[in-house]
Amino acid sequence: MTFTQSNRLAPYRAALQALDDDGRLRRLVPRAGIDFVSNDYLALANAPRLRDAVTAALEAGTPIGSGGSRSLRGNCAEHQSLESYAAEFFGADAALFFAAGYVANFAVLTTLPQRGDLLALDTLVHASIHEGARAGRADYRDGGHNDAQAMENTIKAWRAEGGTGRVWIVVESLYSMDGDFAPLAELIALADRHDAFLIVDEAHATGIYGPQGRGLTAPFEGRENLIVVHTCGKALGAAGALVTMTQVLRDFMVNRCRPFIFSTAPSPLVALAVREALMLLRDEPERPQRLLDLIQFTHREFEARGGQRLSNSQILPYIVGDNVRAMTLAAAMQARGFDIRGIRPPTVPAGTARLRISLTLNVGEAEVLAMLDALDEETKGAAR
Repeated sequence: MTFTQSNRLAPYRAALQALDDDGRLRRLVPRAGIDFVSNDYLALANAPRLRDAVTAALEAGTPIGSGGSRSLRGNCAEHQSLESYAAEFFGADAALFFAAGYVANFAVLTTLPQRGDLLALDTLVHASIHEGARAGRADYRDGGHNDAQAMENTIKAWRAEGGTGRVWIVVESLYSMDGDFAPLAELIALADRHDAFLIVDEAHATGIYGPQGRGLTAPFEGRENLIVVHTCGKALGAAGALVTMTQVLRDFMVNRCRPFIFSTAPSPLVALAVREALMLLRDEPERPQRLLDLIQFTHREFEARGGQRLSNSQILPYIVGDNVRAMTLAAAMQARGFDIRGIRPPTVPAGTARLRISLTLNVGEAEVLAMLDALDEETKGAAR
């Protein structure tokens, strides 16, 4: 049989070339250099305590895989133990564990909001939230960014147009690309006024903020109208996501959530590692405090060098603007031994390509100072 060259791949080659021409072609490269890019904020991904817990579990016979969905034989004791402990740790009625934060957001938004309801989304929420909104049954609208009044205007406009269903307000507590915080108290009050639910993605706050790292929603957990997604693959150093909610909504998810029902359950070893990470937060409250101290140190040093304050969190968006210039600067920093990556559209708005500098306990003050020195030299050199 003779195979001839065809045009079936031509559209894909053209699309890739267009991305490359615009400085937006993604390539997978190995990790190298000092970590200023990861979400391993508390340096738990390689923490001895988590490794020892997983090793001990393997030696005791805990399986690597779950072997099936949670509704079949995949419902392992490790999943249930984690969910019970997480509900108690976060102060919620119940919790449900998913294999990834993306899956958790998608699952919640395609299951709980019903046809005739409204999803009012903060403009900058994660892609998984936008995808879940598009795939779900409810109407969805842009509610502005970190502006409770704009969110309320969106709700009122929908009601004025005849919307009669339930309102679901969806935000992040800490935004992944700008490093800014949501006005949660105002949003809770807004949800109460409109008999709405508030869904909060705590991906970049769980483990760092709030008492014992319980997140920025800690003062509000346990409320009937609050659903929180606690990602486990960032500050908790493992993988997956816990959704905290009322027992009624958990039972509804178990019975109606297709991504949960028709997926193989996460590894019981991962569930065990997440539980150990939560226990570590209780035992070592100084760990998130060390990161908070490093955050303040870095912002002070950056401002002292004549820079503007980039955020108030561990996420520092260094805006460059042009896609190619952002990637060139990132490459220069990598060549100096600092793992810093460029972020381009569509992850961020057009014209706001940036370095997303991430602070973790994988570095200390000495590494921060060296990184800032290198950034000064590279940016001043490029300006000449």
